[in-house]
Amino acid sequence: MDAGGRAARSASSGTARRAPTGRVLATLILVAAVANLNLSVANVALPDIGDALDASQVQLNLVAVGYSLGLSASVLYLGAVGDRYGRKLLLLIGTGLTVPFSLLAAWAPSVEVLFVARLGGGLCAGMAFPTTLALISALWSGPGRTRAIALWSGIGAAFAALGPLAAGWSLTQFWWGSVFLLTVPLAAVAFVLAIVLVPSHVNESVEPVDHLGGVLSVLLVGSLVMGINLLAVPGRAGLLAVLGGTVVGAGTWFVLRQLRAENPLYDLRVAARPTFWVAAVAGLIIFGSLMGAMYIGQLFMQNVLGYSSVAAGAAILPGAVGMVLVAPRSAALVERHGSRATMLSGYVFVLLGFLVMLLLWREDVGYWAVGLAYLLVGVGVGLSGTPASNSLTGSVPVQRVGMASGTADLQRDLGGAIMQSAFGALLAAGYASSMATAISGDSDLSDLTASTQATLEKSFAGAESIASQYPQYSDEIVAAARESFLAGDQWAYLAGIVAVLLGSLLVLLAFPRRDRERELRARYQPPSET
Repeated sequence: MDAGGRAARSASSGTARRAPTGRVLATLILVAAVANLNLSVANVALPDIGDALDASQVQLNLVAVGYSLGLSASVLYLGAVGDRYGRKLLLLIGTGLTVPFSLLAAWAPSVEVLFVARLGGGLCAGMAFPTTLALISALWSGPGRTRAIALWSGIGAAFAALGPLAAGWSLTQFWWGSVFLLTVPLAAVAFVLAIVLVPSHVNESVEPVDHLGGVLSVLLVGSLVMGINLLAVPGRAGLLAVLGGTVVGAGTWFVLRQLRAENPLYDLRVAARPTFWVAAVAGLIIFGSLMGAMYIGQLFMQNVLGYSSVAAGAAILPGAVGMVLVAPRSAALVERHGSRATMLSGYVFVLLGFLVMLLLWREDVGYWAVGLAYLLVGVGVGLSGTPASNSLTGSVPVQRVGMASGTADLQRDLGGAIMQSAFGALLAAGYASSMATAISGDSDLSDLTASTQATLEKSFAGAESIASQYPQYSDEIVAAARESFLAGDQWAYLAGIVAVLLGSLLVLLAFPRRDRERELRARYQPPSET
């Protein structure tokens, strides 16, 4: 770009940044809401999908994580593309393409097609979602930026939590595919508002994009998430070896490339800043915990407690309320006490939520324990989400904010993909192990054919299907399936507790205290850039 082009872009940026409006922020939050809602709408429909498409628990895990997989694998690359070629353009393309992928998911004839549709929808979100936070960071500065990020973070996470309720209602009125149509009108409205209200070329980079680094980042993240999903699948050692080799190879090449490239896609020297990498890991754990808890919780409420899809979706509402009420207040806590103390307070609430799940979520538990767990997790995410995202954007130059916004998206998407995958793998392994033990210990069930026993061990939905075929064993099969599910979900809750404890220890020991954090932020973003 010549000097005149740079001057024009700079002038455009300055004008836009002097007067960002509430309507612009609302539009960016709505665009982000499309992605956040899509992250969770599949969870409520999983039992219906499993029954309609004859899907195994592992296949259901892939459907649940497919959207996160596409989004998490692409955000680093596409965030850099938006920085260079236009964040608004990428936002419009991603939001517009959401519609056809949603339609494909709604009418998918097989679980394989459904997974492809979810993956494609995630890639579209990878175009739109990173640009929302990047634009917020470019348009606002100081405490105003912290408040805007708090609203973006809290409302976005609340939309993810409201997804199951909307999907549950849809399932009572229509077929399972209708849950994937919920975001279509939102995407259409967001697309129009973005054309009219969102400014173009706000402090964008003129440096070339490291496309090779982008491709390597896609291979690295995509292989990592797929490998986690397949860990519990028998007979996949060869594929796991290939995925593991890809992670190691792509990861090594990516690091070497970023250290040597003149204009790296992901500046590892910036990423090494304590306000960046600690916040990145802390946010990954906190948002991953939310998505993992929602995923396992939906299955628990429908399979064990017998909740309808609507009731299971509504059960999460305390979490959404907690996030919406607490997130704006977390901005004031960050300004007063610093990011470290605010993040740690959020971790305490998330830990309490997982302890309630581990200790109280049983077959005869009342709703109060379900609502309490989600309220605690929601408050924790509301407290920790703002400082985790704000620390990232405050650690990079505004021209490279796509790197920070991509990482912030990875907190949600890679965190959600990893935690859902890990929780799902532990649930599947624990369920299969417990069901196999139950079958071998029951003379009636052990007389069933080997293929029938394999179906029983495959998933809760498979057990329900077998129970309907063998009414004489129905009560025994359902009871064994519920007991096996409870054995599997205990493994998941314990994993969540361990992750939260490790994350809180990292923040406590490695994230700078308030005064030091302010010194570092002033150094990382001089007044001329903010």
